[in-house]
Amino acid sequence: MHPAALSAPVAPRFFEAFEERVFQTPEGPIFYRISGDGPPLLLLHGYPQTSAMWHATAPELAKTYQVICPDLRGYGRSLKPKTDASHTPYAKRTTAGDMVALMDHLGHDRFRIGAHDRGGRVAHRLAADHPGKVTALSVLDIAPTREMYRNATSGFAHAYWHWYWLTLPHPFPETMIAADPVFFWLRKCGAGSAGLAPFVRQALDEYLTAFSEPDAIHGACEDYRAAATIDIIHDDADQTKLQMPLLALWGADGVIEAHFDCLALWRERALHVEGHALKGGHYLAEENPNAVLAAWLPFFAAS
Repeated sequence: MHPAALSAPVAPRFFEAFEERVFQTPEGPIFYRISGDGPPLLLLHGYPQTSAMWHATAPELAKTYQVICPDLRGYGRSLKPKTDASHTPYAKRTTAGDMVALMDHLGHDRFRIGAHDRGGRVAHRLAADHPGKVTALSVLDIAPTREMYRNATSGFAHAYWHWYWLTLPHPFPETMIAADPVFFWLRKCGAGSAGLAPFVRQALDEYLTAFSEPDAIHGACEDYRAAATIDIIHDDADQTKLQMPLLALWGADGVIEAHFDCLALWRERALHVEGHALKGGHYLAEENPNAVLAAWLPFFAAS
């Protein structure tokens, strides 16, 4: 157990009944958790976390769905490939391809997606590139990448400073984070309205352990570098709006609420958008899992 996680509360039932598996891609492993026998539901985590972020929602969802919670490339126990000058190995299109391959491996041609933060960006690209595979999409505390960069204000840049700092050329941010990755993680993720209160010991231990690896620090930086470059190129080239239902949820106490019209931005990218703010900040699946479930269960049931 990572010493910094020992003060966090223990979750009494942490991914009970979930299996931990590894799917081998040609580039390397995708770690994932899986449980349930119903229709498939893919859950994609955010930065700088892992699939552990779904511990409070996935077990309830698994009563109705087969829930698949992978670690995205660059994070957790999944592959962390070498990059290139265009950041293509960390483009959301590339990461979305991992998820399609995983779901194909599990025999799922069509599936629902629930996604937070960076996972929402992967989900958006997956739904755009493979529209026939996604029956419904819900995103937590995120608006589309291109539109957020376009509408960013000075206030947003100060609140989400990491969006810009992590994109600086290698090895500047990697070197500074590697000097004390636990300090960086705790200060970054504890800066929101709820501080570190939402995080349970098992998840926090997994986050801190994973993020202390140099390859994971680099992979996360590459995720952001790709977002500011090749991902926007892909967004600019894609003029077709998503046609599946999209539910956007965001924290009433978070940065999205303060700086963006979340629904308006998603309506630039999708035809059928609904959504609202939930009590909480950025980490809704851990801060307010019951509200997330109350929104997700009827939304996914209707798709």
